[in-house]
Amino acid sequence: ATAQALPLPDASVDVAVARWAYFFGPGCEPGLAELSRVVRRGGAAFVIDLDAGRGAFGRWFSQTVPTHSARSVEEFWSRQGWQSRPLDLRMSFERRADLEAVLRIEFAPAIADRAIAETPGLELAYPNVLRWKLF
Repeated sequence: ATAQALPLPDASVDVAVARWAYFFGPGCEPGLAELSRVVRRGGAAFVIDLDAGRGAFGRWFSQTVPTHSARSVEEFWSRQGWQSRPLDLRMSFERRADLEAVLRIEFAPAIADRAIAETPGLELAYPNVLRWKLF
């Protein structure tokens, strides 16, 4: 199903979790409205997303999607009544080729090349944000 049309009855969910689904903020209102419909009173929803306002990964993302504004995203979530907390995650790889492949999936080609050049070793800081709302 899509986030905007979950095949669930009203107030039937105790806990909902979404990962890497809402990091653009504005425009996600239909999916968030659907969460409000399906999460029961006393339930909670959690969203884990990329934090494009922090670190090299956030900078590369912002260069790949120049219309993205980390500040507007934070303001959006605040207006929707959600709480947030930064998460300092890391990606670790066994082979350099795997790290490079992930960067090539995540970013536009020129930005991926820059990210690869700026990333020594086999680890990469991956700033995320945990958002939550109690219903």
